[in-house]
This record gives sequence, C-alpha cells and structure tokens, in this order.
Amino acid sequence: MEPLSTPYIFYLAGIFIAFFCSLLIVGKRKKVTADYILALWFFIIGIHLALFLFIFSGEYERFTYVLGVEVPVPLIHGPMLYLYVLNLIRQNKSKYYGYLHFIPVMIIYFTLFDFFRLPSEDKISVYRNNGCGYKDLRKYVSILILVSGVVYTLLSFLLVREYKKKISEQFSNTEKINLNWTYYLIVSIALIWVAVFLKNDLIIFTLVVIFIVLAAYFGINKVGILNPADIQEIHKKEEKVNVEVVPAKYQKTSISEKSLQLIYQKLNERMESEKIFKDPELNLNQVAEMLNVHPNTLSQTINSIENKNFYDYINRKRIEEFKRIAVLPENQKFTILSLAFESGFNSKTSFNRNFRKYMNCSPREFLKSQNVNLE
Repeated sequence: MEPLSTPYIFYLAGIFIAFFCSLLIVGKRKKVTADYILALWFFIIGIHLALFLFIFSGEYERFTYVLGVEVPVPLIHGPMLYLYVLNLIRQNKSKYYGYLHFIPVMIIYFTLFDFFRLPSEDKISVYRNNGCGYKDLRKYVSILILVSGVVYTLLSFLLVREYKKKISEQFSNTEKINLNWTYYLIVSIALIWVAVFLKNDLIIFTLVVIFIVLAAYFGINKVGILNPADIQEIHKKEEKVNVEVVPAKYQKTSISEKSLQLIYQKLNERMESEKIFKDPELNLNQVAEMLNVHPNTLSQTINSIENKNFYDYINRKRIEEFKRIAVLPENQKFTILSLAFESGFNSKTSFNRNFRKYMNCSPREFLKSQNVNLE
C-alpha cells in the first residue's frame, strides 16, 4: 500500500474539519436559523472537497456513480454565504424565499440527467476526454459559476455594510455586535472566486481547505459560529424601537427645521443635566422615549444638525466627559480605563478607537499635553 501524498492528506484534513465544524454547530444548545444554514454549508463544503478528492486521486473510475454530482456544486456556495449573512443580521423570516437561489443548481442537474444514465465506461470516457460531448454545458456552467461568485460576494458585503450603518444609527456601543466573522467569510470566499478565474482546480481547492481551517479557528475559537446571541439581542432591541415609543401619528410626519432645533435643544439639555450618555447600553429608542419623539425623528435631528449618527454623537459626548474628569485633581488616583468606563464606554478598544477618531491622538498623548499622569 502506497503512503498517502501530502496534498492527499491535506485535502482529507480539510474534509474532516468541514464535517467536524458542521457537527459542532449542530450540537449547540441554542441554535438560530443562521446556525443551521452555516452547518449545512460546511457539510456541503465537506462533500464538495470529497468529490474533488475522488477526481484528483483518480478514484472516480471506481465510483462512477458520483461523477457529475460535483458539476453544479460551486453554484451552492454563493447563495449559502448570502443566506447565512442575511439570516444572521436580518433574521429573514421567509421559509421559501431561500430556495429560489438554488434554481440554477436544479436546472443543471436536470440537464445532466442523460449523463447520469450513461454506463460507467461512457462516463469515464467523458472525464478522460475533458468533458467531450458536454463542452458547451461546461462552458455555460463555468460562466454561471463566475457570475454567481461575484454577485453573491458583493451582495453579502453590501448586507453587512448596510447593517453596520444601521446599528450605528441606533446604538451607542457596538462592541457586542461583532461582524468580523462575516467579513472573514466574505473576503475568504472572494479570494476563492479569484482562484476560480484562474481556472486551476488545485489552487481553488487548496484555498478552500485553508478557508475551512481559518473558519474553524476564527469562527469557533474567536467569534461567530458559537456566539450569535449578542446579535439576536440586538434584533430584539430593534423590534422594540419600532413598536413601543410614541403614537403612530408622529412616525411619518414631516419635521420642520424649527422643530428639529427644539428637539436638539431638549436632547442637549438632557445630556448636560443628566449625562445619560454615561449609560454604556444607551440606545436611540431610550433617548427618543425620554424626549417623547419617534426614534426616526431623533435620528433625523442628530444627522441634520450634528452631521453625525447616534453612535458618533453619543461617543463624542463620552470623549468630552472623559477630557473633563481626567484633568480634575480628585481623579488623579484613578486609571485611564476606570475614567473611560465612568464616561460611558464599555471596553478599552472602543474608548481608544473613538478617542483617536475625535482627538487625532491617544488618550495618553492628550493627558501628557495636559500635564496629567494617569496609569
């Protein structure tokens, strides 16, 4: 028995990890729709790698019944990525809409029906002769795969970008809403589609295995696959924004400039007198309820007068508060981070990022310029 070659072992490892990730996700206690989609996607990737390995190793001549099954499988990955992102950030409620994305796959399988009925010798002959008799179909499928990859990768990226903008309009702290996992997926898939353009199966499936390994590390060990609960909590808060604030008559009325100025004045008064920005969980809904206006109206007020979204407006207030209390003599015994938390931030990362954004320097550099020395 010949020893397994390095590429062979590499692909076997990728198959094992894909199936293992799928089982790990299914084994979660609290699962949402996005989890099921991701588990199914990893399972399909494992099957796809296994089918490729059959062909790459020449074993397909012994298992001719699987020949042709792999042809439309690449068309599955784009829709799976898109549906995962869609359900993760929007909680898509439609049970049937997702099936429409797989119509091209079913059409190709239907077109291959005659091929599946061929005797084993004829199937092997087709593969040995680079798809002889099916070259037109291969060309159309290749074009469709490229288009599918570009379209679904772009759509997924736009979904995430739109959602990040949306949460910045509603929440003052977005640290819990970690969408880095989706960016890892999208960028990784994009790189694989670049390899598809090169038309080199070895490069493509090597990148797929690398993608699986990275997905297992970042998704399971860091964030994403096993921790979507924070995003689910955000969805619940978003629903409250739409139903519990004020009477419907205020929701779609046109707001005059004078009214916006009055709302803005009331907003600043509450910020100065009560310092409500110190609440790290403060969101647009809560502030709108305090002011007895609809969240959309409050968001419009901040956008038009401050030229900022809710997230930027509140965090600018927090930075100003930190600057104020950090130079007070009685606060010299505290650390930078404790004063940042006192100002309303809920993490060191968020504080440092926002401070640099508004002050163009680090907190330590600012304090040094003020002759203040904090730990």
